[in-house]
Amino acid sequence: MIRLFVAWLALTVSVMASAQGVALVDFTDLVAKSTPSVVNITTVVDGKPASRTQIPDEMRQYFKHFGIPESPMPGYGRGMPKRGQGSGFIVSADGYILTNAHVVADADEVTVKLNDRREFRAKVIGSDKTTDVALIKITADNLTPVSIGDPSQLKVGEWVLAIGEPFGFENSVTAGIVSAKGRSLPQENYVPFIQTDAAVNPGNSGGPLLNMRGEVVGINSQIVSRSGGYMGLSFAIPIDVAMNVSNQIKADGKVSRGRLGVSIQEVNAELAESFGLKKPAGALVTEVEPGSPADKAGLETSDIILRYDDKPIDTSFDLPRLVGATKPGSKARITVWRKGATRELTAQVGEMGNTKTAGAHDARSDMAGLTVSPLRPEQKKQLGIESGVLVEDASGMAARAGIQAGDIIMAVGNVAVNDAKDLAGALEVKGRKTVALLIKRGDESSYVPLRLD
Repeated sequence: MIRLFVAWLALTVSVMASAQGVALVDFTDLVAKSTPSVVNITTVVDGKPASRTQIPDEMRQYFKHFGIPESPMPGYGRGMPKRGQGSGFIVSADGYILTNAHVVADADEVTVKLNDRREFRAKVIGSDKTTDVALIKITADNLTPVSIGDPSQLKVGEWVLAIGEPFGFENSVTAGIVSAKGRSLPQENYVPFIQTDAAVNPGNSGGPLLNMRGEVVGINSQIVSRSGGYMGLSFAIPIDVAMNVSNQIKADGKVSRGRLGVSIQEVNAELAESFGLKKPAGALVTEVEPGSPADKAGLETSDIILRYDDKPIDTSFDLPRLVGATKPGSKARITVWRKGATRELTAQVGEMGNTKTAGAHDARSDMAGLTVSPLRPEQKKQLGIESGVLVEDASGMAARAGIQAGDIIMAVGNVAVNDAKDLAGALEVKGRKTVALLIKRGDESSYVPLRLD
């Protein structure tokens, strides 16, 4: 009995010693280094004004009689302002901050709160809905930018940390591992997501995903959930994708993406066998747009694209991501499987349309709540005007002034405007708190005062 007790005691001591010798993962230094770079972002979207159909006919007559545009009175029919919250992180000492596009979407006011509790009004430099990346800027001193890592060096099973503001709880830290890389999600063709099991909840959006060296490897962006909350699946935009978008927004005010002009589908085992491929791989071309770069390169329906610029196409998801990352106008080598053999083609990559971002010349925060688009020459001729831009949306100060979607802004004061850049330039008048916008609505034109502060 004594002998058995001694053996049990020795085994227990051995197990305890072994347990004490195992070093648990310590995140304290990493968190201390990274939290000064993480910010809280709050947004305000003003309530929308009433539409014309909400204004009683008798009131419209008063507007018309006195030569006033048919706009609702201040506060008439207006909804309550909507507030939102998210996270972001400082990428440069001069105040540039990365976050998600959906965090600042439609915002009339964006406020950034730093780790040291300082608060600043932020300017939306631009946002790209396709990748869900936005770049904002504050003017502040003593900022601590993050260190940028290399997502390609991440390994599945590696520890990662998410820092953000879930449900408004500042600087919350959660840990997990990389569950997968290059993950594709429905309707997301241009982002090879990093999948993790780090807890991400509402308010975490836009916050950094960090490796164990304290480097940002991704932007926490999405979760997959049946409940609306965290269920073990979170997805981050690789930081190299986000930085590419950010650099383009800063340099050009827009994001350019390459375009081939093909429709594709996944190659499963049955299709691979029917086309004589040894294994399922590539992107099967189901349609080639006439006159497109793909058409000019000689791509045909039923071709299977196996390589693009010497990069393998393992799944059809790989192709739009690689093409989109190609600079428009450059040439790309394409390897296709056609009639039982490979062929080499060369395409001059085009530029995808509708890639304009909300930027310095059309972001609501820069244009008093106005989102506008240029008019075509035939539209101006039909309207009988020589200049003007179409108001696509009005919020904030513009909505409070009574400007509505569908209005035509012909001039600011006596300065004619023909595009968003003209309008932004005309509104940026130092020392002036109010400007007069010449608005055409229906058959009538009148000046509307717009406050800028």
